[in-house]
Parts: sequence; structure tokens; C-alpha cells
Amino acid sequence: MNHSDDFQWSLQLSLSTCALFLQRGDVTRTTTGSHLSRCKHSTARCSTALSPTLVVDGMACLRHWYSCKNWVCGGQWREYMDVLKSWVEAFTSAGIRLVFIFDGVVVEQKRQTWVKRRRRVNNEISKIFRHIKEHGEQPGRELFSIPSGLATFTRFALRSLGQEVFLSVQEGDYEIANYARKHGCMGILGQDSDFIIYDSSPYLSVEKLRINRLTTVLYDRQRLCRTIGLEVNQLPLLACLLGNDVVSEKQMQHIRNDAMAAYRINNPAPHSAAPQGQMVLAVSHLVSSLWCKEKEETGLIPQSLNLSTPDRELLKRGICSYLLPGQEALQQGDISALPPARAFEKHVSPEILKACREKHVAAEGFMIYGVLCEGLIECSNTLEDEEDTELLPQALVYKPCRQLIYGLLLLHGHDGSDVDLPAVREWFVYPGNPLKEPDRVHPISLPCDQPSLDLLWFGTGPEVSALRLTSFLSIFDCQEFSELYGDIEDCLLAALCLVTYIILQVQTLSQEDLDAYLSQAVCLRQKTPQELQQIKLPFLSSRAVQLGSLYVRGLSHLLGANCASGCPLPNAAMMPWHSFDGRLFHSKYLLAHSGTEKTVLLDSDSSCLSLFLRLREKLIETCRKRGRVLQSRPKAPAERHKTTTGPKYRERHTGGGENWRERGETTGGHQHRGGWRERGEARGGRSEYKNRDRVWARGGQHFHPHPHSYHNFHDQGPQNTSHPQTQSRGRSHHSRGRYQLAPSWWQPPAPGT
Repeated sequence: MNHSDDFQWSLQLSLSTCALFLQRGDVTRTTTGSHLSRCKHSTARCSTALSPTLVVDGMACLRHWYSCKNWVCGGQWREYMDVLKSWVEAFTSAGIRLVFIFDGVVVEQKRQTWVKRRRRVNNEISKIFRHIKEHGEQPGRELFSIPSGLATFTRFALRSLGQEVFLSVQEGDYEIANYARKHGCMGILGQDSDFIIYDSSPYLSVEKLRINRLTTVLYDRQRLCRTIGLEVNQLPLLACLLGNDVVSEKQMQHIRNDAMAAYRINNPAPHSAAPQGQMVLAVSHLVSSLWCKEKEETGLIPQSLNLSTPDRELLKRGICSYLLPGQEALQQGDISALPPARAFEKHVSPEILKACREKHVAAEGFMIYGVLCEGLIECSNTLEDEEDTELLPQALVYKPCRQLIYGLLLLHGHDGSDVDLPAVREWFVYPGNPLKEPDRVHPISLPCDQPSLDLLWFGTGPEVSALRLTSFLSIFDCQEFSELYGDIEDCLLAALCLVTYIILQVQTLSQEDLDAYLSQAVCLRQKTPQELQQIKLPFLSSRAVQLGSLYVRGLSHLLGANCASGCPLPNAAMMPWHSFDGRLFHSKYLLAHSGTEKTVLLDSDSSCLSLFLRLREKLIETCRKRGRVLQSRPKAPAERHKTTTGPKYRERHTGGGENWRERGETTGGHQHRGGWRERGEARGGRSEYKNRDRVWARGGQHFHPHPHSYHNFHDQGPQNTSHPQTQSRGRSHHSRGRYQLAPSWWQPPAPGT
């Protein structure tokens, strides 16, 4: 993981300062392809002379890889795949082997740093939605946010391109540095100052990478040390005194103050370094002056450093986090020797735990390792509008699905009592969640017979294959779809399950939303990446943006359910480039809500139309059996913004009416805590779309008003207020608990767009 932002910036500035001192001596531009010729003449720490290896920090590269123009609609996945393919080919054609390592866990000592970043991104997401609702277009790159699920699906994308991909089981940066050192790699490609602190392979900048020439910037730790007057083995102490994820800046503030005071006395003349660079030099001089020739039992900490016993122990832990196997006595040990975590070992067999860890490290699974071995899972930020009280956050939409996945993993042989019932800790980011502690979520048994996990994972034969499929479909309440298995493409079956689940869970979705989801999944099969890039959108809908992210997050839950069930479908069927494109979905959403004929919606393709109608009929029939009747509720661009601006809108939605934030109703005893409305952070009135009608007309589309009135309508259609309302029973196994949605408000129910 990165250091705190302040430390990382300071160290980077110190490198720039060193560049001034050494006339660019500490930062040299290098051609990565030239390593091949150098390795042929040197055997020192280069065990791969014929195939020089570059270790890639996958998490640091995501923003660099996702260069697609459109990012706010949910992701241009086909285009993204082409970008990854070209990127990989640039290295492999030069004879460079790539090894990708992604963060597989968030270590608890860095949880608060993770939370701090997630809160900051939430603020940026709020700005994104305000921009969309005011201007009807995607904001500039200064508000860029990577599409939901990018890290998860990138791992599978790289594997499909034949690349070596690994997930960490402890601190990601540590495992990257350890792998690079252990295998004598030519370098580490990333963007994290940690890699200049580790005594490992050279650190190369992905931010400065020019892929067409394979050139980048190399940060030379040896020359850095000569510039600031330290030894390489003193860099971990420097990093901890400046502040990182183990040792906070506040805890070592007094040390830095003393160092800065001494530095100014000894250097009275103005220095050319920036303030951050001066701090690095000041602390470096302090470390150098206190360093003793004799190394003490406590490791690389001078005894003369004025520290309390707790601070010294904390500093020791911080330094140890940078020490790789074989470097010092106070080391963490070889990661390969670490015993697997066993959060729920009494609920599963040792063979399951072993297979779970192996699949995790090989980046072949999703969600399962976190549940079984760590007892927790996390989900980062999603593009969700905190002002939209109609749409549930994805974390809550998919919570019943996760509970069934947990049940499949943990409840075989459980007696059904609440005694000793396991609970998974969830760190999910969504509007209203203060992230002060994890949500404790209990598993729920499948509505079908609870199968043995060992049988699902290791069993053979047609009966086991059928059991896997039944388990998978049951998680999404789509058991009837088993008859479609083998009759339609696996990716379409997965998409149908997902859309059905979303429709069942989100009672405010309409026929138009269903048509948008299904039509884009069907039409995507006929599109090339170039055709998808050429789609013109007259304007953006903030509601469609959130629905796009909701779908992509759902694909990751499909993936988790598939892995838990023993993979009845190939994992490739859950990949977004097979069933989702952001621009295509957005265009279908606008067309569906404008009343466009189904033939036009399906690109005037008879085969696509026939398939669409077949899937649509199956979905509607399944929903009807569960009491979910879809209604037509088009959201006209000319009408939406009139009901979502000013104090009257806020009063109606937050005063007397109920919404999901006020109720906080979830399954498994979970209570939604501390919503943003409760914290007094409600936003001001929204700006109307500027010239929205004119933009819509320019796009060549025409809105057809829906004949039904919006007044007095409920999720099940127009209501007679003289009769009690009938509540949808939702999922067939509703007795286990699920979100209960209150009646919709009397005004048009579409806050925002």
C-alpha cells in the first residue's frame, strides 16, 4: 500500500531536490528494452537473462490502463480489453516477461488509511453527479473515477491474455518487492514511494511510462542515499519517521520538529529545496547523526533516538514492514511460508481452505478467500448518487445475494440455530455508511437442499454438475432458468440471472429499465469496439450512470456465486466485456425511456429482437411468480428535472416520506447506521439541466409521453387509495428477511435524472 499522501509527496519532492543537487543524477531516463542486452553480460542478480522479468503493481496501473474516453457510464470494457492487449504486446514483443501482482487483502494496520481514502473518493463522486445533473455530460479528467470493479475484472482480463497474475495474501507492496528481489527481476513498475524504500529491484514509474517507446523514469535508491547522506538500510527508518501507514505522522511529529530545528541552525542560508524536500533532508541528517556503528538488538533504530518504549516498539514494527526475507533478523518471514488464515476453519474442511488459498493466489477466484480465510470482505467506492433516495446502494441491493453465498460456504451441517452462527465482516462503501466499523452479516441457507462444499468443488459426474447449477441459480432466485442452460450463451444466461435479481430487489425499476439492461446485453454481441466508441449520447442521465455501476457490481457477485458453487459456468461468462458496455447501455436507457419501438431498440436486427423478446418473457414470468409486476414508468428528460430541484423536492423526500436511509432495514439483523441525512449533510437544491430539451432534440431522438399519470402510483402500478396496498413478497424465500420498500411518493419518483 502507499504511504500517506503527504509522505509520498515529500519523498517525491526529495527526489526532485536530489535531481537539482546531482544535475539529474538521481533520476535517469532508461529504456526498459535495453535490459535484455545488459543481462547477457551480467549474471549478478539476473537469473532470467533470456527472459527479463518486470513485476507490475497492478493496482497502481489501473488509472494508467483505463485510457478510454468514457468512464462515467460504467466502463468501455471491449475497448479496455484492446488497450490491455496492446500494452502487454508492447512488452512481450521486446522480449520482456510480465508478472502482475494485485492487492488481495487490506491489512488491518492500514484499514484507517483505506477508510480515509474511501471517504475522500466519496466526496469526489458527489461532485461527479452534481456535474452530470447540471450539465448533462461527463466531467473532465480532474474528476476521473475508474469504473466499478476495474481491479477485479482486470485480473481476469490479463489472465485471458496469457499473463501471469497473482493476488497477495498480505501487504501487496511487500509481496511485489519480495517477488522482484527473490527472482532477480529487472524492475518493479508502479507508482509508490515504498518501492524505493525496499531494498529490492529498481523502481520504474508507470506514470512516466511511454508505451510506444518503452521508456520511463527510474528512481535510483543508491544515488538518492548518497544525496541525502544515508545508507540503503537506513531508508526504512527515514520512511517511518516521516510517517507512513504503520507509523502515523502525528506520532513522530516531535522527532521531525527537532530535526527541522537542528537543520535550520546548521543550514542558515536559504536552501533551494521545497519545504517538503527540506523536511526529508532534515530527518535524513538526524538519522545519520544518531546512527551508531554497532547495530542493536532492536534493529535499525539508534538507541540515542529520543523515543518512549511504546513509540520505539511502533517504530520497530514499521521498520520490519520494509524488511524482506533474508535481510535482517527482525523480518516478517517468507510469504510462501506463511500459514493460511483460518477464520472459519471449523466450518469447512482443510482441503477447501487449501484450494481456496491456491485459487486466491493464482487470481482464479473472487470473494471466497476473504470469507473463508479472512472472515471479511471489502468493496471500494461505486458511482452512486447520494441524493437519489429512489435507488438502493449496490451494497444493500446485493446483500441478500452475499448472505446466500456465505450460507453456501459456511452452513453445511449447521443445525439452523443462532448459536455459534458465523458472521462475515463487511467493509462496503456506500452513501450513509460512516465506515467506523464493519457490518457483521450472517449467512442464510439456500432455499434448496444445502449441498456439501467438498462435493460441489471436488465432486464429479452429471449429478454434481446439476447440483452446481442449481446452487448458483438459487442464489439469484432464478431456479427456473436451468432449462436455458446450454440453450443460450453462458454470458446471456448470467446476464439474465443478474437482471432478474436486480428487478426483484429494486422495486422502483420499471419496464424501461429492464428493456435497457436486456437490449444492451443482447446487442453487445454484434458490436465491435470501434462501433461502441462511435455511439453518440445526446446527454447523460445520472440515474443511468448509477444503474450502469449497479450492473457491473452485480457481475462481481455473479462471479463470487459461481466460484462458491464450484463453477457451473465458466468465469469468462461473468466478464463485463461479454455483457456490458457503458455507452451502449446509456444509449439503450435513453431510447427505452423515450418510448422507442422494440425493433429500433434492438438495432432493427430480427435475430436480436427474437432473442430479446424470449429472454424478456422469461424474466417477466419469473418475476410475476414472485409477486413482482413491472410497470411502464418512462422518465422524460423534460420532466425529470422539474421535480428534483429546490426545497420542495427535499421536503417531500426527507420529511414525511420513508426511504431506505431512514428505515435502515436489512437482512440478517444488520442495521444501517449514521446516514448522511442524519449527519446533516443534505445537499442544496440541484441545478437544472442547461438546454436539455435542445440537446435531446439535437440527438435526433423524440420523447413520447407515457399516457399514464404519475400520481398515486405504487411499485405495482396505479393504486386505488381507498383500498389497502398489496406489498410485493419479493424473493420466494422472503421469510429469511429482506429489504422492505415503503410505498413510493406521490410525485414523479425520479430524483436527479
